[in-house]
Amino acid sequence: MWEVLQASTGAVSSLSSQCGGQSEAIAQCPPPYTGVFSEWWDTVEISVWEGNGTSDCFIEAMSVKDSKPNLSASQATEITARLFGLTVSSVRPLPSYDDQNFHVVSSEGGQYVLKVMNSADSQNLTLLEVQTHTMNFLWQRGLPAQTAVPTVTGQLMSLEEMDCGFGLQKYLVRLLTFLPGTIMAKVTCTPQLLYEAGRTAATMDTILLQMEHPHLSALQRESFIWNLGSVPLLERFLPVLDGDPMQEVVKNVIEQYKIHVEPKLSSFRKCINHGDFNDHNVLVEADGQSGYRISGILDFGDMSSGRLVFELAITIMYMMIESPRPLQMGGPVLAGWESVLPVNSEERDALYLLVMSRFCQSLVLARHAVLQQPENEEYLMTTAKTGIRLLRLLWDTGKDQVEKIWFNGAAEFSRSIQKTGTEN
Repeated sequence: MWEVLQASTGAVSSLSSQCGGQSEAIAQCPPPYTGVFSEWWDTVEISVWEGNGTSDCFIEAMSVKDSKPNLSASQATEITARLFGLTVSSVRPLPSYDDQNFHVVSSEGGQYVLKVMNSADSQNLTLLEVQTHTMNFLWQRGLPAQTAVPTVTGQLMSLEEMDCGFGLQKYLVRLLTFLPGTIMAKVTCTPQLLYEAGRTAATMDTILLQMEHPHLSALQRESFIWNLGSVPLLERFLPVLDGDPMQEVVKNVIEQYKIHVEPKLSSFRKCINHGDFNDHNVLVEADGQSGYRISGILDFGDMSSGRLVFELAITIMYMMIESPRPLQMGGPVLAGWESVLPVNSEERDALYLLVMSRFCQSLVLARHAVLQQPENEEYLMTTAKTGIRLLRLLWDTGKDQVEKIWFNGAAEFSRSIQKTGTEN
């Protein structure tokens, strides 16, 4: 079974050691468990797997001080030239949550994204290998995902030891293809585009059901805080909302999740979740027929084993963010999803709480991340600022009324699609 423990820096026996260039400490887990975690983590989640008479402790870290890379443009240029044999004509930073991204233009004429993972995630090479494989798998099957460019030695990833101001640490480096388009957050989301978003998310999950890899088990991130199966883990981070009236709403959502969703998780169909299909991770290009078409799916860092309805809930939640009529957004997204994967009765009943749960994850974890990276507050709170208002709207409107808006809207939009024949 899985047991999730909590350790803090106050329950640590200091140990002078070096592992991967990082100073570490030993957590005092209950015997016979021993967990190792970096001493600068304020809080870590220690997942303990028991089976066959053995146990292993490993970390699912949330937000880690000093693990985010801080490369200069000149360092990014040097890495691109040395690892990938390209002459860089221009390089500029791109927004990122806990990694570092650069838009790179080469003198040879190509455009790329240099992605440097944070030092904590860079330790999980197996998971990153699966993520890289997934992008290529989707691209080969017609979805617009980025793919990794091989290094001069033919590798898709390179672990580089660098000093970004915190001492020598190891960072996983990849060069990804650059996809054209504008992030969805910057365009007007028509019902047709929302329909395409729902259909694309469902198509992606359907394709991933066919994916094989020797290390797919790396996606079994049971204590991964962003997985919608891990919502109760938010409770220990609720102090970041002390003094905020939304804390009570978040507490209530978590409690409702534990009562109405958690007991039914086994009835939801399993899949591999992208986990972050949001308006900043979906690119669009102008299209004469429907206004815009989806031209790119970005950021597979939150991939994990999950449930189909999780992906649907995440997609609806993020599509609500930029809309002047947020409750109405669910209808077209749901119609697009169900054109590929109709929801079953259990999934339908849980959708409202799952969407609210994602808003809670976004709000609580963004507040926590700001404590770790106050200089990055504007980016970290991008979704949460609007999400606070939308979470309150969903809570105040209530399950019955929201479901009526979503499911009636989906049926109405599906009928209009069939009538006009606008589905591609």
